[in-house]
Amino acid sequence: MESRRNISEFIFLGLSYDQNIQIFCFIFFFFCYLALLVGNLLILVSIQCSPLCSQPMYYFLSHLSFIDICYTSSVTPKLIGDLLAERKTISYGNCMLQVLIMHFFGGTEIFILTAMAFDRYIAICKSLHYVMIMNRTRCNLLLLAAWAGGAVHALPQFFTAIRLPFCGPNELDHYFCDIFPLLKIACTDTYITGILVIAFAGMIALVTFAVLSVSYGIILFSLKNHSAEGRQKALSTCGSHITVVILFFVPVIFIYLRPPTTFPEDKIFALFYTIIAPMFNPLIYTLRNTEMKSTLKKLSIKCYFQRKRSSRYCCGSFDPWPGNFCMLELWANKMK
Repeated sequence: MESRRNISEFIFLGLSYDQNIQIFCFIFFFFCYLALLVGNLLILVSIQCSPLCSQPMYYFLSHLSFIDICYTSSVTPKLIGDLLAERKTISYGNCMLQVLIMHFFGGTEIFILTAMAFDRYIAICKSLHYVMIMNRTRCNLLLLAAWAGGAVHALPQFFTAIRLPFCGPNELDHYFCDIFPLLKIACTDTYITGILVIAFAGMIALVTFAVLSVSYGIILFSLKNHSAEGRQKALSTCGSHITVVILFFVPVIFIYLRPPTTFPEDKIFALFYTIIAPMFNPLIYTLRNTEMKSTLKKLSIKCYFQRKRSSRYCCGSFDPWPGNFCMLELWANKMK
């Protein structure tokens, strides 16, 4: 396909033409993005600054939080800014870069979720060999494979996008640059290209979702041989993972595994895997996880102590309640 273009920018049609709806969406997505950043950064720092980092599940979770931040940041800040702009534009170069970054981090997230499912399978179904199998070397190899898988997923989408010829309308009925909206306005027959995108991107999502579903099905089936306490803990952990998988994969499969066309509803479904799922991941992984809640509590107490120490001797001042401070510090040390 010959690459030619007569346009230097694209115009997003956005989520709505109604000014009131746009203002509401601006406020809503601004706080969603803020919650996403705070939640994922909190998980990332809590795991990296605690012994949990030595456990494979939390090691993968810290990388998932980092990817969620990068993945959402490739789309959401632009969306929030455009909601208050009269003309929602993006340059051709930035549009192609957005396609590359979004698919790279999205693909990497898919494979990290697969690595997390593998970790849970080994922990529950092969528990006697867990430490030997899930050593740090193997965890690093799984992460390396996930990042490489993200690149393998993203590069075909990127090269497909930059080879598309654009010579007419430059309006994208979306709030970010993606392959199907670009195929819709390309000035050539893109049916075969769309089928290839489905065969590659759509099938990766479908096959991965099928593998994850089978894996968690095997895990849940094997729990009948565990004690009531072990079964409850495993159900809590796996329930969090399954919720995240469903929130992320169902909208992705709906959009990328169908005939190459676009619908107005695509923008709503895209919100789930670009903003909603990454925002809820910290809540899903912490609210039902005793270890994460304990680690967050220790981190907050540690930060409190550091502020307290600095305030006690700042400018020669002295803490008038040293007894309370010592009692809190002894309590925190006891929790370690």
